[in-house]
Amino acid sequence: MHWLNEPPCWRTDGNTLHVTTGEKTDFWRETHYGFIRDGGHLYFERAGGDFTAEVTVAGSYQTLYDQAGLMLRIDERNWIKAGLEFVGGKRLLSCVVTREASDWSIVSGFDAPEVLTIRLTRQGTAARVEWTSGHGAAFETFRLAYFPLSDEALIGPMCCSPQRAGFQVRFDGFNIEPSAVDEFDD
Repeated sequence: MHWLNEPPCWRTDGNTLHVTTGEKTDFWRETHYGFIRDGGHLYFERAGGDFTAEVTVAGSYQTLYDQAGLMLRIDERNWIKAGLEFVGGKRLLSCVVTREASDWSIVSGFDAPEVLTIRLTRQGTAARVEWTSGHGAAFETFRLAYFPLSDEALIGPMCCSPQRAGFQVRFDGFNIEPSAVDEFDD
């Protein structure tokens, strides 16, 4: 695996990745705020075709916009980040889909569990984001979005702390598998 914007402090322990974020890191393009940020931390593998990636995330969410989860990325103008984000004093399910400009979806009124598993499936031009709290609970779909075709994309654990440095995150069990042809059928 490789880093896009390697954090100041990180280590692996088996299939666990521990990260401490750098100062004011983020991924965002244009919408509402008018700025472009491409300095968040992404620990990625390259993947082609249709696949499903999954990771379990836990973090010390304390400051507005602390965030961690999965990122699917073609380049700085085409990417998806999905996971937990600290907004309004709560951990919320959050997804940003960027195709030239970012759009942001959250599940408000929901304080997510401290540990959450995020799954992102890519099939053709569709990307589906799901989550589960584990313990035998089924995955629930959070977002289905268009995502441009590409021969290869980057996929992996992502974290950012736009308002500070020092957000500590643990990622467990990151894995990528080929997705089934009928995976989007319910």
